[in-house]
Amino acid sequence: MHGVEKRRSFQPMMGFGSTVPEHTERETQIATKTPTTDLNLKTCHAEDVLSNLNAFRKSRLFTDVVLRIDGHEFHCHRATLSANSVYFRGMFSNDLQERQQDTVDIKGIPADAMDCVIDYMYGGRVDIREDNVQSLLEASDLFQVSALRQGCVEFLENQLAPCNCLGFLSFANLFSIQALSEKSKRFLLERFPDVIQHEEFLQLSKDDLCDQLTSDFLAVTKEETVFEAVMHWVYHDVPNRRRALKELLERVRIPLLEQIYFVEKVETDELILSSKECLPLLQEARRYHIFGNEIMSPRARPRKFMNVAEVIVMVGGCDRKGCTTLPYTQQYNPGTGEWAQLTKIPDYSKSEFAVCALKNDIFLSGGNLYSNDVWMYNSQLNIWVRVAPLNKGRWRHRMVVLQGQLYVVGGFNGFSRMSSVECYNPYLNRWSYTASLLEAVSSAAVAACLSKLYVLGGALSNQLNSNKVQCYDPVKNDWTLTSSTPFTQRCINGVTLNDVIYVMGGLMECMYKYDPIKDNWTVMDNTPGPLENCGLTVCNGMIYVLGGKDNMAEGTDGVFCIDPTSATLTHVSTMPQCASYHGCVTIHQHMRR
Repeated sequence: MHGVEKRRSFQPMMGFGSTVPEHTERETQIATKTPTTDLNLKTCHAEDVLSNLNAFRKSRLFTDVVLRIDGHEFHCHRATLSANSVYFRGMFSNDLQERQQDTVDIKGIPADAMDCVIDYMYGGRVDIREDNVQSLLEASDLFQVSALRQGCVEFLENQLAPCNCLGFLSFANLFSIQALSEKSKRFLLERFPDVIQHEEFLQLSKDDLCDQLTSDFLAVTKEETVFEAVMHWVYHDVPNRRRALKELLERVRIPLLEQIYFVEKVETDELILSSKECLPLLQEARRYHIFGNEIMSPRARPRKFMNVAEVIVMVGGCDRKGCTTLPYTQQYNPGTGEWAQLTKIPDYSKSEFAVCALKNDIFLSGGNLYSNDVWMYNSQLNIWVRVAPLNKGRWRHRMVVLQGQLYVVGGFNGFSRMSSVECYNPYLNRWSYTASLLEAVSSAAVAACLSKLYVLGGALSNQLNSNKVQCYDPVKNDWTLTSSTPFTQRCINGVTLNDVIYVMGGLMECMYKYDPIKDNWTVMDNTPGPLENCGLTVCNGMIYVLGGKDNMAEGTDGVFCIDPTSATLTHVSTMPQCASYHGCVTIHQHMRR
């Protein structure tokens, strides 16, 4: 037919002059499905080829280049070298003089290392040992033989020990071996108490030692280990290292040393006492021993593996609908993400009370319209005990610690906002009046910063709010006004971090920063959203926001972390129940291991 090609049957020959009958359709299908033998001989074939090439090399058959190293000559094939090495591939393929030379001089690599590298190129095997791994790594790094280089790195990683990890770290940094460098650093951090026992530790550079001491992940259960390591390093070469003492001690968490140890070992050390630069570090530790975690310093933050950790304690509050008061005292550990129940609040039918931490204990005041009750939670014994009552019952007030004493500020007495301020001396267990506020407020943000007390905003009446910032100087016992707030709001909270006060709440969309030194305000937009009467505290150098009432007037259960340096917001946990009007503080807690 026109346009259609006619098929012609093909009869294959069965020998000379004989033919095979035409297959039926079914026979043809069966024939096409008959499996064939597919032997996977790639590996064996490659090994045979390499073996033959190696034999050719040793007998100098077909070789076309000679590598000359320290008087030794290695006859090789350009193709084999180029197939294994980016270095040789570039040498022999680009317009370089070595491309035309029969003999190429190689410098900087020992002959025995070159011999091993060539054996690997031709045989795929090499014997990596402690006495040749460094030279093999240098050679494979130079010639860019990636598989051999990786083999050397893995060999070194498997040999890591307390006596050599610092040498490996230096070697890895020298050759930019990131994996080995990171593993050596991690090993050093994890085995620090063992590493410092070896001579290699004393040869560590000052910068490298500072780098390790800075880490929160230094695996020590007590800071005394770190202090002793620093002093051992310095005393090893006092004439040259005493100048580094201050820089090193800045990275030791001196406030966390046991008080008796601090007095007997640190304050009596002649080298430290002779350094005027170290005096502020000793003063900071003394103030911490007196005032506790009121001293907010990076050196007062426990490392991750210590027997003590910074934890957040959430006290009481109201449920989701705001109808029921909560009796719970709950602990949240940001390092582990774990929640734990502590002893419940006594007489828990309280709300809109004030809470703060003093020397690692938690104080709670007020909580009813005319209540002057004050309770203290002993974190070491996990019990609540009653202490001296306030002189005046108050509600919707704030409490803050300043220079080792508690200050109760403002509030509501059932008729009007209060201007009175009371101060608690924990040694005398007694409250006394101080200078009154310039403007009576309740539900304000109160924070201590740079040895002064700041009251920001708050309610003036049921309808009016304040935008004033009232500053109290305990030395002069008087109040002054600073720059007004960029908001006019109540039901807000404030915390201090790095000499800056952070304020949020009052259903405001953002968080505000007040710098008392510059006396100015800035805005942080990245916050959980509009909340009021939320928990606000500083833990591990971060700002934590817990719960609070949203713009639908319902309590929430989110726990958010705000990094003050980058202003990044992270949802880190969920509270055991929704809550608002609760207390929220940070303390140090001894952890069970």
